[in-house]
Amino acid sequence: MSRVKRGVTAHAKHKKVYKDAKGFRGRRKNTIRAAKAATDKAKQYAFIGRKLKKRTFRALWIQRLNAAVRPFGMTYSVFINGLAKSGVVVDRKVLSDLAIHEPAAFQAIAEKAKAALAA
Repeated sequence: MSRVKRGVTAHAKHKKVYKDAKGFRGRRKNTIRAAKAATDKAKQYAFIGRKLKKRTFRALWIQRLNAAVRPFGMTYSVFINGLAKSGVVVDRKVLSDLAIHEPAAFQAIAEKAKAALAA
């Protein structure tokens, strides 16, 4: 009877882990136990990071808008309230982009929000 050679499945699994651990330092890249633990943790950080990215960018847009509306004598919260009252439906990302790249268009929106507050 011929001998059964094993380890094909295990080798394939290990190869997948080593591929994910490429670029890690020390034993974490070439020892299966360390590499598995490191890649598992890296995947957890990546998952959390994808959620945090959304919060971080929204906070950045809000900070930019707050800075952009200050010259018009408003704060961010007053500006957003004015936009709601005037019926302008533009999200913070687009408003922030307008404030940076199209100051004239942003000024028109800010004036519209200010006028809605005065009325």
